[in-house]
Amino acid sequence: MESSKEEAYYSYKKVKGYQPLNAWWWEHNYAVYSEFRDGNVLAGYEQKRVFEETLFCLPQDVKKVYLRSDTAGYQHELLKYCEKGENRRFGRIEFAIGCDVVPELKKAVYEVKESDWEPIYQELEINGKVKRIETGHEWAELCYVPHEISRSKRGQEYRYLAIREVLHDRELPGAEMETLIEQLLPFPNIKLNNKRYKLFGLVTNLDWEGGKIIQWHRKRCGYSEHVHSEMKEEFCGGQLPSGKFGSNAAWWWMMLLSLNLTSILKSIVLPKSWKTRRMKIVRYRIIHLAGRVIKKGRELIIRLSKGHPGLELLISARQRISSLCRYCAPGG
Repeated sequence: MESSKEEAYYSYKKVKGYQPLNAWWWEHNYAVYSEFRDGNVLAGYEQKRVFEETLFCLPQDVKKVYLRSDTAGYQHELLKYCEKGENRRFGRIEFAIGCDVVPELKKAVYEVKESDWEPIYQELEINGKVKRIETGHEWAELCYVPHEISRSKRGQEYRYLAIREVLHDRELPGAEMETLIEQLLPFPNIKLNNKRYKLFGLVTNLDWEGGKIIQWHRKRCGYSEHVHSEMKEEFCGGQLPSGKFGSNAAWWWMMLLSLNLTSILKSIVLPKSWKTRRMKIVRYRIIHLAGRVIKKGRELIIRLSKGHPGLELLISARQRISSLCRYCAPGG
């Protein structure tokens, strides 16, 4: 989050600001854990500790946990923690995490036969039927062991997948001369069979088919950029009120409480069609309705005009809230 506060530090984007780290519960669509951090703190800093504290926050009826993350989670300490089952409660945790495209991984990609590359499909539901659509991306399994886990015979074994995407841009003059040395360049681009590709890496301990793993990994956080935008813009998490770190951290946590309460509202109280709607629609259709508040005796009455389009929605929401009361009552 870019910020001009005096106490803010420069981030990797070369602007001053803050860089919170969030753990998102995908099935229930809310944040389980978050740390408000300075802008100069890397996203991969102490990922194992953050993941342990996140697991501690989960309710007791959760029995199985999966982890998916971008390349910030590519920490061998975290991978080992998940694979060896060091968490007493959940044991071995299956994961799919993006990995860095280093020169050694690119060399392993060059060794893959062209016949071993398989297309990646996207499953879409159209008119009640699930159709598989080609994405233009391909994947292949790599014979690759990074240096960090190759020092000992007891090192962990993971699956490394490569994903390639054809680049259709025209090459600059002289670019063809870089083919022999591009394996050593720190860019995720390769040239195979006179085609230039953008390369992505994925590490996992899942035994699923590779295409299924990639599709599952791409669903992380229900599209994380969408969630981050909602946090910063619609819940004002990016509009920090103070120049002090502690005050801004408190503001961030209040934003997360509002975000989670709204997610619970959309999941439990409102109809199913509201689950994916943004906060802007919730404000327009529910919160900012024009009405009259009347206090009569010990009752609080909200009066709307007859036939108002939001009236039926409010009544059904109130009925669902009242039906939840019996579960909250002592002995319920």
